[in-house]
Amino acid sequence: MGTRSPSVSGVRPAAAGDPGRPVESADLRAGELAREYARRFGAHAGYRRRVWAMLVRDVFQRYVPEDGAALELGCGWGEFINHVRARTRLGMDLNPESAGRLDPDVRFLEQDCSAPWPLAANALDVIFTSNFFEHLPDKATLSRTLAESLRCLRPGGRLVCLGPNIRYLPGAYWDFWDHYLPLTDRSLVEGLELTGFHVERSWARFLPYTMSGTWQPPLWMLWLYLRLPFAWRLFGKQFLIVASRPLDEEGRGAAPAQ
Repeated sequence: MGTRSPSVSGVRPAAAGDPGRPVESADLRAGELAREYARRFGAHAGYRRRVWAMLVRDVFQRYVPEDGAALELGCGWGEFINHVRARTRLGMDLNPESAGRLDPDVRFLEQDCSAPWPLAANALDVIFTSNFFEHLPDKATLSRTLAESLRCLRPGGRLVCLGPNIRYLPGAYWDFWDHYLPLTDRSLVEGLELTGFHVERSWARFLPYTMSGTWQPPLWMLWLYLRLPFAWRLFGKQFLIVASRPLDEEGRGAAPAQ
């Protein structure tokens, strides 16, 4: 819940005829990510951990088999992956400081999400990502990231995507310096399907927009909100999409939603 830094942004060198995209060193970008996280989330870290503990317990754990393998894409400070129960846990991020925020048994992959992942095909049961895709520089980068996600998921494995829906945030979406890629629930669903995913469920409105502001709702309000779907239609500004890798090449027999 809430915006996060472009932790696995897939920034590439400038191409000929593309003067607007500067060359960035990995060390420089990593330093920027560390500063962005500290500025945006440092004062709220404890509150965010408590919120994510509830979100994982009450919403997201149902998608993660406890005897399976789960990866958090753009893991940041590990708010999801540190709380979820799974036999194998991994976090991917470009920010080297993420390593120190993850539980000792979480394997950290420090890399560009759009580059080939150091994982075998069919290695994962679940990939989770929150407030991350909007930080990617373009849809080509997102497309490569989705392709790697599909390759690494086992047949029937799931990709769970949470993120700001620009359809309901036409101005506020751009209030963060590092938001680049505008997405709605419908555009992401189309991208997922074009990649080869089967979309099981899509909620255009789920959580409110951000936790990086000064107001911190008490946890009992979040507990109640999660149990009142009609309130999502009033206050939800983020989509929640659950997609799966089909069980066969024709896309039949994808794992049913739980």
